[in-house]
Order: sequence, then structure tokens, then C-alpha cells
Amino acid sequence: MSIGKAAGTLGSIWGVGGLSLVFGSALYRLYPYAEELQGMSFTWLHWVALFASLVFMGYAEGYKGFHLKFSPRCAARALYLKDNPTFIRVLFAPFFCMGYFHATRKRKIVAYSLTLMIVLLIVGVRKLEQPWRGIVDAGVLLGLGWGLVSVWIFSAKAFFGQGFDVSPETPDA
Repeated sequence: MSIGKAAGTLGSIWGVGGLSLVFGSALYRLYPYAEELQGMSFTWLHWVALFASLVFMGYAEGYKGFHLKFSPRCAARALYLKDNPTFIRVLFAPFFCMGYFHATRKRKIVAYSLTLMIVLLIVGVRKLEQPWRGIVDAGVLLGLGWGLVSVWIFSAKAFFGQGFDVSPETPDA
């Protein structure tokens, strides 16, 4: 294995691993708010809201956002990094895999816009009282957990499967 291949392999592992740490950290920090729901008395409105949060976030964030879009592209970018390492890409591999740089203009706009939107939503949800915060966070836990597992599945397919035909959305792809 040449120095370039080793760097590419380490970079791709760091990309998926670093992203896993970010998602795992968020899951760890949100879990207590959802767990607090266990000791609370719910009205029918709370139950409807919890059901809606789980269904909406599971579908919109977990399935549509992560499983169909983000996770395959993240795995494709990690695979691209393995074969095309540079010092900056390897050093900032999690950000590379998320599409913050060396990406098409559209991909960068989407990555930065989604990040801004997520930060604004986090600020807003933090202001909610329980049980509403826990209800929202339960849905986020489902979607984000689905996303983390989905990143791992697509990364395994990209690195160990027979051909992985997903665009990394890089300027040269």
C-alpha cells in the first residue's frame, strides 16, 4: 500500500468515523429529553404529537433525507476520498464526506443551507418545555439513528460490495 493509498484509506475511515461521532454525540445528548417522557402523563394531544413526530421525522429525515440522499452520497464521497486523497481532504474528511468542500456548487449550497436550518431548529427546540421538547427529540432520535445506521450500511456497500454507482458530486465527477 503506497503512502497515497494509506492516506486515502485512513481519510475514508476518518470521514465515516468522524461523521459517526458527530451523529452519535447528538443522539447521546438528545436521548435524555426523550427518556423523560416515560414518567410524564400524556393527554391525547401529546400522543398524537408524538406519533406525528415519529412518523414525520422517520420518513422525512430518516428515509427521505438520510437513506435516499445523504447516506449514499456520503459513502460515495468516502470512496472518492479513498482513491483521491489530498492533505486537506483527509484532514477534514468528515466535512468532505458531508459535502462542505470539493463539491458541486449545488451540493455546497444544500450542505450549508441544511446546516443553517438545523442550527436554527436546534435553537428553537431548546426553548420548548417538556413534554414538547421530548416529543420533538424522539422524532429526531428516530431520524438521526436511522441516518447513522444508513451511513454505515451504504459505506459497507461502497467499500465491500460489487460496484457502487452513486455520484460523489465532486466538480470532477
